[in-house]
Amino acid sequence: MYALLSEILISFSNYAIMDPKKTYTVTEALTKMQRYCAYQDRCHKEVHEKLKGMYMIPEAIDHIIGALIEDKFLNEERFAKSFARGKFRYKKWGKKRITLELKQRDISPFLIKVALKEIPEHEYLSSFHELAEKRNLQIKETNFLKRKKKLADYLLYRGWETHLVYEKINELIR
Repeated sequence: MYALLSEILISFSNYAIMDPKKTYTVTEALTKMQRYCAYQDRCHKEVHEKLKGMYMIPEAIDHIIGALIEDKFLNEERFAKSFARGKFRYKKWGKKRITLELKQRDISPFLIKVALKEIPEHEYLSSFHELAEKRNLQIKETNFLKRKKKLADYLLYRGWETHLVYEKINELIR
């Protein structure tokens, strides 16, 4: 009985010593990244971080990213455009917030400008006015200064331009 118990403990301790990290060959990692990029557009930084998380060496990371670009699984311009469209349409973000988020993903200033052109100006302004009016109705504050601050904070956090925000607040709350 004691011998069996000590044998079990030794086998468990062997598992504790083994490295739990899963390793991938370049081919396996490439296939995994192709699926990752096919599911949704990704930027180079996201793919690089994912590969680092898979414990790939820098040379393999460069090779895989190069192959993904060559096979058109990875395209920064396509990513930036779809990111800008999606965040504007579904999350109602303004251009400042979209720009900030794209910069954090290491997208070039040129591609950020191209991506922001995906948002039609008339749609941008009508969405802003609709969002501001809707939020104004939701705010229950009776003190008009606190009400102005709450509305301004809400719109500025979502990345809308300062001049638009304060013009709209002065129009809505008097």
